[in-house]
Order: sequence, then structure tokens, then C-alpha cells
Amino acid sequence: MLRTQLLALVRDLVERGVHYDDAVAEFERAYFAEALGRRNGRIAEAAEAIGVHRNTFSRKAAEYGLTRRARARRAKASP
Repeated sequence: MLRTQLLALVRDLVERGVHYDDAVAEFERAYFAEALGRRNGRIAEAAEAIGVHRNTFSRKAAEYGLTRRARARRAKASP
């Protein structure tokens, strides 16, 4: 089932001309955001749930603006 859904998504992305780097970044952002949301923002629990190290999860969450700190930093930078 998962494989079938993934292949359908990949076909759609390729057909629409979505670049690989964009597809990977969007998938990763959505994956980390979902894990973090399901764990009510608790990074250590979210990291454990998806099988990555806490430091890796923290870095990726900050990279994608998923943490409170990253969102606050972005808000300060906006005019």
C-alpha cells in the first residue's frame, strides 16, 4: 500500500517537472513537521519516533523553521 501510494506521488511529481531537490526538501519538511506535531513539539520524542538522533532532528527542524526559536528568529528578521 505505502509503495503504491509513493509510486503514484513520484509519477505525479516527475510528470509535473518538480525538481528532485525540491521534492526531497518538501518531503523532509513535511515528515519532520508531522512527527513534531504528533509529539506536541517535543523534539526528543519526535526524533525517537522516526528513528533519527535528537541533534539531527533539532538541526532539521530549525532548518525548516519548525521550532519556536526558529519561528521567533524569522519573525524578528521580517520588516
